Amino acid sequence: MSGDRMLAPGPFHADQLRSKDPYELSSGHPVLCLPTGARGARTNLTGAAVLDSDPAVYEAGVDAGFAPEPGTLRAPDVSVGNVPDAPGWITGVPPLAVEYADLGQDEQTLADKIADLLAHGTRHVWVVRLSGPRRVEIHEPGAAPRVVGADGVLSAPGVLQNPVPVAALFDRDAAHSATLRNLLQRRGYESLEDVLAEGRREGAERGKVEAVLSVLEARGLALTDAQRDLISSCRDAATLERWLRGAVTASSVEDLLRDR
Repeated sequence: MSGDRMLAPGPFHADQLRSKDPYELSSGHPVLCLPTGARGARTNLTGAAVLDSDPAVYEAGVDAGFAPEPGTLRAPDVSVGNVPDAPGWITGVPPLAVEYADLGQDEQTLADKIADLLAHGTRHVWVVRLSGPRRVEIHEPGAAPRVVGADGVLSAPGVLQNPVPVAALFDRDAAHSATLRNLLQRRGYESLEDVLAEGRREGAERGKVEAVLSVLEARGLALTDAQRDLISSCRDAATLERWLRGAVTASSVEDLLRDR
């Protein structure tokens, strides 16, 4: 089925559509999906980076096609969770789906998409409103929709580890700050200050390592390669301090290193 011609009313199955066909399916009927405007394209990219980098997220995608049953095919702007590295449409739905809505948004089409996602198991649908005041609409099963304003934060328990500032889904600089936080946490740091502090600690420890080696060498105490490696790899400040003091009077390197 070619993506360069309009479809009849249907019904169709998801397996009759190909990747890049400009359609989704709702109850077997095609829903035309046109290209995204400039503002939407920019925000889709930055918002997706924030969500994909969250420490709890291992799968995310943009415009991923989900087929929870043969007559339904939905492709959220950003999907978090259930985006395997495999060809073809994805069975099921994402736990978190994000839609960017700008000028000209067909509200009924959007409402139908939200309903399809929630009906098949999506736990959180965020609608990021690009026109008018900056805000995000939250849709969850069994709950009335609610709106979070530009200064608020969003959460998706069980999907995301970190709260997401609403601004990070609109503003490139805010998105970069949130993404950096997430990436640092993936490496075991809470903040950039933690990284800088570790660098300062490592610098001090390295200085003590060099001091221990210099004292031993100045006293003519020969080190084996294994002993040199042991001292060089030490990152415990108290041990290095003890070795540095002991190196002044130790009768041998073996005696110095015996007490670790």
